[in-house]
Amino acid sequence: MDTWRFLPLESRSTAWNMAVDEAILQARIAEKVPNTLRLYRWSPSAVSIGRNQTIEDQVYLQTAEQLGVDVIRRCSGGGTVYHDCEGEVTYSVVAKTTDIGNTSDVTSVYFKIYEAITDALRLLGVPADFSSGDAKNCPNLTVEGKKISGSSQILSRGYVLQHGTLLQSVNLDKMFRLLKLKEVSCTQAADIGRQKITSITDVLGHKISPDTVANALKQGFKAILKIQLQETPLTPFEEELADRLYREKYSIKEWTLGDKPA
Repeated sequence: MDTWRFLPLESRSTAWNMAVDEAILQARIAEKVPNTLRLYRWSPSAVSIGRNQTIEDQVYLQTAEQLGVDVIRRCSGGGTVYHDCEGEVTYSVVAKTTDIGNTSDVTSVYFKIYEAITDALRLLGVPADFSSGDAKNCPNLTVEGKKISGSSQILSRGYVLQHGTLLQSVNLDKMFRLLKLKEVSCTQAADIGRQKITSITDVLGHKISPDTVANALKQGFKAILKIQLQETPLTPFEEELADRLYREKYSIKEWTLGDKPA
């Protein structure tokens, strides 16, 4: 049984979260660290956009500033996501693709990781189904047709970084004051969201703690990927690289506000 590194739930800044995820990926590609499961939250709340998106088309930037919500561009693809500081647990998986279900197929990797999250939700009493997505949407998890978990990927040299959300609760009115939908008002967008998005709290009818969600995720990944998890901190190499990525990439406006940066 393989042993992966586990980085337990913590709440960090937007730019630091993205810098750490990329640093782990680069360290894994260089074979300096093992496959890694990391759990985190966002402080403050944030909007993240996909690497190739144009920010003005996706986010109400003035509203984000007024509400104290950070905006960041990810190194991964996918769409625009609102990350609530109280309503979400985020996971990131960095691994050799063939160590996830013995496959390098992108959809199969999504499926295997979502199988682990589905098992975590089962432990919490939430029945979820895998949705393979379409040309506009990455694969995701749904409950009775409503999205409860989404993610994005970056693949490099046979290694994958997949990071994604698991919604504990959801404030759709706030979400769609921040996220743009073409030819739809914020109020209309929130109404549409109520038909398409759900959360653990919505399904169960009561709140559960982020630590409970984190523990369920840990157990789900262990069971489905058939791995052991060993809690080990970031290496000095990763800390130094994350600090450089934080200073020179994720905390500067040119990266986030630029039009599809290289």
